Amino acid sequence: MDRLETMRIFVTVVNRQGFAVAARELGLAVATVSKAVTALETHLGVSLLNRTTRRMNVSADGARYYDWCCRILADCEEAETMVRHNASEPGGRIRIAAPMLFGQNHLIHPVTDFMRRYPGMVVELDLNDRYVDLVAEGFDLAVRIGRLGNSSLRSRKLATFGLQVCASPDHLARHGIPATPEDLTTHPCLVYTLSSREEVGVWRFEDAESGKRHRIRVTGVLFANNGEVLRQAALAGLGVTILPSFHVEADLASGKLQQILANYRLQGGGIHAVYQPSRLLPVRVRLFIDHLVEQWRHGIGARETTST
Repeated sequence: MDRLETMRIFVTVVNRQGFAVAARELGLAVATVSKAVTALETHLGVSLLNRTTRRMNVSADGARYYDWCCRILADCEEAETMVRHNASEPGGRIRIAAPMLFGQNHLIHPVTDFMRRYPGMVVELDLNDRYVDLVAEGFDLAVRIGRLGNSSLRSRKLATFGLQVCASPDHLARHGIPATPEDLTTHPCLVYTLSSREEVGVWRFEDAESGKRHRIRVTGVLFANNGEVLRQAALAGLGVTILPSFHVEADLASGKLQQILANYRLQGGGIHAVYQPSRLLPVRVRLFIDHLVEQWRHGIGARETTST
């Protein structure tokens, strides 16, 4: 069997963590996939996979070889795309995952500008607030907002943002304006849930003058995994919420929302591009990440907000 095809079979088996799933994806018989990996191991003189009746693990040699295979296959794909399009500029398909609202308001313009700059590009944009598995679902990269958890994925920071504690003037007229973080315990709050479970409903502040830290568990009356839901609820006067500055900039400027606890700092976060650690980034993906860094070098500006 062709060496590159054998590499592709091996990489698919590792990515899908099994011969049967890999065979279905490749359109091959399971026996063909198994024989290809066995022949590869014989050729290399090492065991790439540790197999038992119940599970399969990649050996240390297999992990190193997997990394090299990914790089070689990515280079081949890039070269074929360049030749196929007879172009000096990169082309091909990029699969991108991003949060729904952020994608609608802040990612569409950079994507369309990128596609105008490189007409050979095809972009597949998946806007969804769920956590995607880049390897299993075949994404080239994902845009993630906030602090990154422990992960084997590689990342590059695209921009930073601050957080705002805010509520509608109507809510503050009825419940009073909090002077300290502890005052929030008497307010209904609107809570974002896409964080670790033990942190949901826990808000942290730092006094800008003294540096004293405050850890407050608020009373949530609405929990949502979407920032636009919380924004609309805050505009309706349902409670206090914390949202990224770029999401409520226009509302604060117009007076529809009011910033509170301005003397206390909130830890903001970063907007990151995350991608698979084992791959040499194709030129098209690297160019897209560079493009986002350039687009957002002065920060994420407020754009017209649409509901999700």
